[in-house]
Formats: sequence, C-alpha cells, structure tokens
Amino acid sequence: MAALPLWGGEIRQLFPQLSPVSSSVPYDICRPDHSVLTLQLPVTASVREVMAALAQEDGWTKGQVLVKVNSAGGEAASQPPKQHFHLVSSWSLASLPSPTRAASAVFADAIGLQPDARGVATSLGLNERLFVVNPQEVHELTPHPEQLGPTVGSAEGLDLVSAKDLAGQLTDHDWSLFNSIHQVELIHYVLGPQHLRDVTTANLERFMRRFNQLQYWVATELCLCTAPGPRAQLLRKFIKLAAHLKEQKNLNSFFAIMFGLSNSAISRLAHTWEVGVVWTAPSWECWLGLGLPQQLLNCLPSQRLPHKVRKLYSALERLLDPSWNHRVYRLALAKLSPPVIPFMPLLLKDMTFIHEGNHTLVENLINFEKMRMMARASRMLHHCRSHNPGSEQTLSTRSPASTWAYVQQPKVIDNQRELSRLSRELEP
Repeated sequence: MAALPLWGGEIRQLFPQLSPVSSSVPYDICRPDHSVLTLQLPVTASVREVMAALAQEDGWTKGQVLVKVNSAGGEAASQPPKQHFHLVSSWSLASLPSPTRAASAVFADAIGLQPDARGVATSLGLNERLFVVNPQEVHELTPHPEQLGPTVGSAEGLDLVSAKDLAGQLTDHDWSLFNSIHQVELIHYVLGPQHLRDVTTANLERFMRRFNQLQYWVATELCLCTAPGPRAQLLRKFIKLAAHLKEQKNLNSFFAIMFGLSNSAISRLAHTWEVGVVWTAPSWECWLGLGLPQQLLNCLPSQRLPHKVRKLYSALERLLDPSWNHRVYRLALAKLSPPVIPFMPLLLKDMTFIHEGNHTLVENLINFEKMRMMARASRMLHHCRSHNPGSEQTLSTRSPASTWAYVQQPKVIDNQRELSRLSRELEP
C-alpha cells in the first residue's frame, strides 16, 4: 500500500523537533559474562551505527552479532533460564543452530532485523537487554540477573502510602510521559519505520512500556507477598488504586492495574479473592512484627477481601468490557473533560484499523477521507492535554521520597511462567 508522500518526504520540515539527531540515550550492551558496556548514542541510531560504536569502544569483531534477550522460560532451577532471542544485525540466520521446541521448555527464537533498523534501545521490552555475542554462543546465553526481576516484594513500603496518594504519584509520572508524546509519533508508530525513517517514536514507546510495567508490577507484588493476610490487604489496595486512577482520569494506568489484577497468576488465587468479614484484631502488622515463623503465620485466620471492595472491583471491570468495540469505555471517555490520559493501546488500535482498512491512494488520488480519520484520531492527544492537570494530582508531601523513586521505576517479573509458579506456591 502506498504511503502519503507528504508524511514520508517532508515530515522533518514539518516537525523538525521530531528528528532529534543530537539527542543521545544510553545503550547498555551486555557481554555473555554479564559485564556491561554503556554507549552514549543518538536515539535514532541504527543497528549498523551501534555495531560501529562497539567496534571502536570494545574491539568488536566482524563475526559477532547484536541480540536482544528477554527473561522468558526456564522451569527447572537446575537448568539455566531459557530466553527468546531477536537478532538485530545483518548476520545470516542460516549460520545459527536451528532451535527445537519441546512441551516442557521454551527454546530460543531468532528473528533477523535489517541493519538500518533504528531506535533499538528505546524499543526494548520489559527486562530486555542487548547482548553482543558470537553467533555460536547465542543459544547458550543466560539473562542478566537484573532481568529476572525482584525476589522480595515491596508490600511493607506500599503500606506506608495510601491508595489515593499512590494514584497521585503514578498520575504525576504518567503526565510527564504523556506530555512528551508528539501527535505525529502516533502516525509514525502505525505506518512503521519503513515510511518515516528519520523520526523516532521513543516517547510513545516509553509510554507504552510504562503500561506493560504497571501490569506486571501488580502481578509481581501480589505473587511475592507470601502471607495471606497482607496479600489480601495488598489486593484491596490495588483495587482502590484503580478506582482512584479512574477518578483522576488516568485511564491508561487504570487499565494497566486492572489488567494486572486479571492476570491468570492473580485471578486463580481463590482464597485471596475470597469475600468475607475483615479480621482486624490483632492486625497482621503486629503478628509480623513478632517475627513469627512463616508456617505459623499461614495458619492464622486470613484477612478476607471486604464485600464492598469486591463489589467495587466488579463495577470497575465493566469499563474493560470489549464488546461493541469497547462501547462502555468510549462512552465514559466522551463524558470526561480534559485533562485526561486515555487508554493508549486502544487509540493505536483504532489508528491501525483506519490505516490498514483504507487505501491511501484511490485511483491514483489521495484518499482524503482516510487522512481526516487519521487526523481526527491523532488529535485526541491534543484534546486530552488541552488543560493542565490540577493540584489534586500533585505529589503528596506526606509520602516518602523513596516511594516517588519507586513509582518511577518499579522492579517487575515479566516472565508469565515464573509468575504462575509463584502463584501455585501461594495456593496450590
């Protein structure tokens, strides 16, 4: 399908600020021994330019390749964790061993990308890292320890902050990310880099990464909370957090929290979701403060989820209803006045359907109706940001500074298999 010439040929003249050739970001390149080399390169640097910088800084040889590795796989503790690999160099896939797939393990997948692919650092997924390695060593790589996520939860720290204050902190940070997105990034994201090579979608990708991060943050914290009582309290806090995010019109993070609560590793925790009378005396904090063994704590009466909180969750769930093209959400969004942070994945889905479902050229003439629909969708950002957030969304001074730092970059487990394993340990 032909692209509109104006978007591809004159985009830098229309939006020169979107071609940040001088803007640099850190590229953390891992070696097989998990040592890290940090390069400062332009945000739009191509894979070829990254490899050239490695050759200059690290004595890179022509036989090596650049791969990105995630943390997926690995059931048995005696075996090194498996991971997916995506080749991001010009090395031929034919030279790599062919991966096999078994029922009990996830083996590496390799996908070749063009050497002129750009924005490698900003397009990394959660807990993904770039590795430089010899081709024959690709399937022997193990993830960097930081990729595996935390082993201890942060429930005690979260207990110091109210759900409302936590929602305000999340929304403050989300607004800084949301305001940095330019409308044309949406078009670039939908069209793909083959049409707009010199424009980056780094801001949009960072915002989308944040959405995924919050999803897994909820699942991670609940799966790492081993005591039933505190876990029920934490579940209650996340439900209230979602409600406050909705009140603050931060619908993107609202959906992220709700998706995290509906994660299969969390939704299967029947005892945690069990509704009943709240057991409050003595409090779980008192029992934990006594340093009692975990086995004894697990035998204590569970603090159940209050009925009104479960009812609140059911009401919030209705906003996630995908029927009739997310009609419930769209009606709710139409009633909100700015400032609003919309559910970004659905906006991108709408623009993708507009682009792929309508020809750009009809009988060799520009399809202006398609252009109008794309413009109308992208202008949603301008509408949502037409007013600045009020003081109600400012950072609460009652919350510790460490909480603000934690909210900006929470550590998560993004390996669904590991989350499921932890979930089964909590409730077999």
